Amino acid sequence: MTGQRLYPSAAGAYTLVMTLEHANASLKSAARTLNSRPANLLKVLGALALMMFAAGALAATKPPHIDENELLALGFKVLVPTTTAQAEWVQRLAPGEIRPMQRTGKKFFIYPDAANNQIYIGGPNEYAAYREAHPDSKLAGQEGAKQASAYRAKQDVAMKKATARDLSDPFLGVSWYDLGW
Repeated sequence: MTGQRLYPSAAGAYTLVMTLEHANASLKSAARTLNSRPANLLKVLGALALMMFAAGALAATKPPHIDENELLALGFKVLVPTTTAQAEWVQRLAPGEIRPMQRTGKKFFIYPDAANNQIYIGGPNEYAAYREAHPDSKLAGQEGAKQASAYRAKQDVAMKKATARDLSDPFLGVSWYDLGW
């Protein structure tokens, strides 16, 4: 059974404390679990705060800076937005990376400069010159995208062969039992 006792507190009020004098073992273990929860909660909150700090530190790292003068020297051109929609688009672009873009069947590479409200734009030749000057940079995951595209093309060829083989087999998936034998 549980008992209740009143104990004076430091503020002059009385605190009601339930005691587990004659309680069974499972009730006592539940009380111990309740008493240890604040310590566990502090550990969990501390770990969560540490993870949030680490994630914030990773997110706060600046993207690699690309020298605009170097882009101009390699043949990139500067475009300044003329409409508010264009200006908003430039502001929404991810800073610090050259990204591919295709317009009217032509491939372009753009680098946004939101601080100056402009973009640097170049073609495949200018981008190749930049890549030649900076072979270690992984701008916008171009190499990974090329490898993934080549892998998908290889898988597509294999799947087409398998589909053609399957379509040419009239008994695919059918056993003698299905034919009634």
